[in-house]
Amino acid sequence: MNPASFQIRQAGEGDLAALCDLYQFLLPGDARPTPVQAAAILRQFQRYEGSAIFLLEEGARLCASCTLVVVPNLTRGGTPYGLIENVVTHPDARRRGHGKAVLRAAVNSAWETGCYKVMLMTGSRRPGTLAFYADVGFEQSKTGFQIRRIAPRDEV
Repeated sequence: MNPASFQIRQAGEGDLAALCDLYQFLLPGDARPTPVQAAAILRQFQRYEGSAIFLLEEGARLCASCTLVVVPNLTRGGTPYGLIENVVTHPDARRRGHGKAVLRAAVNSAWETGCYKVMLMTGSRRPGTLAFYADVGFEQSKTGFQIRRIAPRDEV
């Protein structure tokens, strides 16, 4: 992968339609917000200092994305932490380093914001998915728990 062939940037309102299209590869058939709802959600999200939706574009095509939420924290001397969600790469752009590049950008942004750690969870048990996260520097070192109102997607 030639880094000069792509750019990584934060999402803006003009990106929402393409971003929601990309999310269909993460959650096929998932309900989409209306354009008005999506814009309001993005504006709300952008009020969280340090938080961003990172996009990787190759030419004019959106190839990968992930979301970083920076969470204020009263422990660790008031140092925030980061949470990454909604990691997705277009199927036609997989295995080319785009996902890793966008994740590294999000992690670097978290460090620049002063986060002391960055976490993510995956429901996948696929060795390739787990290796993907490990290759970016994430380690399986904690036990995750969740309570859901919406059923998880089927993933192995």
